[in-house]
Amino acid sequence: MQRSAESSGRRKAGPFRSAMSMLNFYINRAGSQLSESRRACLEAAKDELRALYGRPRRRPPP
Repeated sequence: MQRSAESSGRRKAGPFRSAMSMLNFYINRAGSQLSESRRACLEAAKDELRALYGRPRRRPPP
């Protein structure tokens, strides 16, 4: 996700916002079809993305 966001030449925002947007789009698009375990995995991926870009995590790691 990070590599894709950083190498993209079509983004309007920074790479962090672009990558976070990709994850949010996937979560929102799946909606109620997304299982709780998969949603938890994607939320953890968002926390890892925040860590890669030096942003504060939303919740402490498990």
